[in-house]
Formats: sequence, structure tokens, C-alpha cells
Amino acid sequence: MSKVAIVTGASRGLGAALAEALAKDHHVIAMARTSGGLEDLDDRIRATGGSATLVPVDLADADACAAVCRSVQERWRRTDLWVHAAIHVAPLAPAAHLDPTDLTKSLATNVTATATLIACMAPLLEAAEDGKAVFFDDPRAGAQFFSAYGATKAAQVSLARSWAAETARTGPRVMILTPPPMPTATRARFFPGEDKSALTPPDAAARSILAAIG
Repeated sequence: MSKVAIVTGASRGLGAALAEALAKDHHVIAMARTSGGLEDLDDRIRATGGSATLVPVDLADADACAAVCRSVQERWRRTDLWVHAAIHVAPLAPAAHLDPTDLTKSLATNVTATATLIACMAPLLEAAEDGKAVFFDDPRAGAQFFSAYGATKAAQVSLARSWAAETARTGPRVMILTPPPMPTATRARFFPGEDKSALTPPDAAARSILAAIG
């Protein structure tokens, strides 16, 4: 049976690049809210002989995420790797003028959904011989105008760090990596006038990350 990888946030940017790279030796379960991006990813994966299961889902929908995990359990009995690249990016704003709706969305996707996913992914990873979960840090907490994103990204990573400490002896292995700056849509919202030529392409970043994961 081939290895199974779940990538959350797989429709674009680093998540898509990782899903495409993983498809060389994994069946990839690609989860994201954007159906069009998932379909484009599937085309690229199939063009190189890989296989993927597309799961258009709002990660803030706890019942939908639990249903996906149940389906994976029923079909594959495990997942060898979970890569969590999903993030909601609220518009940059001063903390005193933060839109409550943006904060609510950020909390739902970046914090609550992450906690829900950890709970339903844990049994799948524990069933694998060497289950691994990978999260990505972006240390913006406390930076000016990054109030909603910085706070909720830090909370997401804090959840991952706690899980890593709790499973250090028993598994699964939980890894928290910091990718290089990349010319993604997320970064373009933060730094719209930036020179993209100095940034690392997502596919190159994906190769480095997979090498580090081992």
C-alpha cells in the first residue's frame, strides 16, 4: 500500500507545492476551500503520474473535517503524513481598529480548526509506522499591523508545540518549520511592493521542507 499524505491548505502557495511534490511517492489527500485551485493541482499531479483525492472543505466546519478523517480511516486506516499549510490572513490593521469579523474568521480557521484537526488526525498518524505532522511558523506576533494574523498564527503554533511535547516519546512526530520568504498570495498582501526576484519559489521551498522532514 502506498504512503498517504494529507495536506490542508493544498489549493495554492506552499501547500499546493508540497502536495505536488508529495504525490511522487504518496497518495495525496488535498484539502482546501478553493475547488478551482484543487482541480488545477489534480491536473498537475496526474500529469506526472501521481494520484490525489480532492476534498473541498471549509476547515472551520468541524463536522466536515471529522467526516474526512472518518473516510480516511475507513479507506486507508492511517495517514503517514499530515502537512498543515492552511491559514486565514486578515487584512493588516492597527490593533485598535481590528475588524471583529476578521478576528472571528482568523480564530476559527487558525486556532479552532487547528485544534479540531489535531484531534481527528492524531489517531490516523498513530496508526502509521512513523506518522508525522508538520506545521509552519511565521513569527509575526507583536509586529505592528499584524494583530489578528500574528496573534492567531502564534496560537496555532502554540497548539502544535504542545502536541509535539506531549508526543515526543510516543509519536506521532510533530515538526514546526519556518519556511523561507516566498512569492505567495499571502506574502503579497503583507508586502505588495516587494521585489519577488529575491524570494524562494514555493516548489524549491517544498523540496527543502520534504528533505528536512525525512
